[in-house]
Amino acid sequence: MTQTQLHQVNPQMQLCIQACLDCHSTCLNTITYCLQEGGQHAAAAHIALMLDCAEICQTSANFMLRGSALHMRTCGVCAEVCDICAMDCQRFADDAQMQACVEMCRRCAESCRQMAMVKA
Repeated sequence: MTQTQLHQVNPQMQLCIQACLDCHSTCLNTITYCLQEGGQHAAAAHIALMLDCAEICQTSANFMLRGSALHMRTCGVCAEVCDICAMDCQRFADDAQMQACVEMCRRCAESCRQMAMVKA
């Protein structure tokens, strides 16, 4: 990474990158948990949504790390997917792992919403 590229990652973007990476990791860990729990936790649509969330979080982080001029678009989609994932995981209100995923998705969505409005 060149010195110029390092300067493109401002503090707000760095926070968003970290939120995306944390959400990616949380969703993947939660998928493993859900598959072990079985039942509604392991429903195909639920697992697919969490995989979508993990993937768009990783993609958004990568776009920001590269200083892509398109990061606003990926962040916008990421915020939308994270919101949907959080709503889906919210169904498991008495499950601490699922609620941790809800909180992480909401944090990432908020950070990405802010980044979606900022030009590179």
